[in-house]
Amino acid sequence: MSAHVNCSISDGVATVTLTNPARRNALSYQMFEELGDTFRSLEGAAEVRVIVLTGAGSAFCVGADLAADPQKRSLRGDSIESDTARLRLASQVAQQLYLMPQPTIAAINGACAGAGLSLAAAADFRIAADRAVFNTAFLTAGLSGDLAGIWFLTRALGGARARELFLAPDKFGADRAAELGLVSEIVPADGLDKAAHALADRLTRCAPIAVRAMKQNLINAQTAPLADYLVTEVDRMVRCFHTDDAKEAAAAFLQKRRPAFTGQ
Repeated sequence: MSAHVNCSISDGVATVTLTNPARRNALSYQMFEELGDTFRSLEGAAEVRVIVLTGAGSAFCVGADLAADPQKRSLRGDSIESDTARLRLASQVAQQLYLMPQPTIAAINGACAGAGLSLAAAADFRIAADRAVFNTAFLTAGLSGDLAGIWFLTRALGGARARELFLAPDKFGADRAAELGLVSEIVPADGLDKAAHALADRLTRCAPIAVRAMKQNLINAQTAPLADYLVTEVDRMVRCFHTDDAKEAAAAFLQKRRPAFTGQ
């Protein structure tokens, strides 16, 4: 059982909730371990088509818990070697989230800062409550950044925006986040869960094999040279074409009905 990470699955949607509201869902090393275990269990779950990540209470995640007992943190100051090993393991959680075969949605219900912002940036979609507040926060704490937040936001927002956010850190609200392109939708706080699951439900109605293949295309498109990208894109397209779901999509189009995909 996870102490600070809750996962529930319903109708093809896994909702992963950070549950340490007393600490505004600040990340302990144990929470990284629990998140890693949760993501590993979900990535191979055929019944899970979409993953929603959110926080309990009034915050999404304010980053590492710098006020916690050192033994609960990733960075403890015991030695450079030990801190490096722990942070590398913690950083793999952001990579896991980014590489999940299913589409992922960060439902940002409140404060989202530091490593919490890095986690949100690793998701495919970000929806924010109107009360959400953002801050990269690392430089304010005399730190250079972790969990690949700079990598994710440089690709999502562009180099100039990423430099602005990380080199001149400051709090900004949901409206500014939408203006920057960091979030795609702003909703009232009491409507966030409904909005996130409406998007999730829309994604679950798509052909799951095609969705996973398309997500891999999107990941490869960020790093692969064009010639290498085209090889894998063609392979995935042909495999999708030969699925039962592609045949069902064609039949449904001709019959003017909604397709019923089986993931075959």
